[in-house]
Amino acid sequence: EVQLVESGGGLVQPGGSLRLSCAASGFTFSNYQMAWVRQAPGKGLEWVSTINSNGYYSNYADSVKGRFTTSRDNTKNMLYLQMNSLKPEDTAVYYCQKSDSRGQGTQVTVSS
Repeated sequence: EVQLVESGGGLVQPGGSLRLSCAASGFTFSNYQMAWVRQAPGKGLEWVSTINSNGYYSNYADSVKGRFTTSRDNTKNMLYLQMNSLKPEDTAVYYCQKSDSRGQGTQVTVSS
């Protein structure tokens, strides 16, 4: 059974940083491309970033490009999202995703 557990969210001021983590289990993590998606209050899911199976390639939504960095540690079955220069519009529940599976999400709130 695929399990994805996100952590690291919280309340941060505009311009601040957070690092999200996702612990993966139940599948061979190193074989799969992984993604981060988010859902802002009252809105649909928005794709944020994708990283390939070996971590060499990643791409980002225009809204986060240059501010967010996705990485992974295949020895630990962990996915990360480093978020810098956070803006109020980054406020959302963030999910890691493998194919059609997502975790429970972690809340990120950017507010002064």
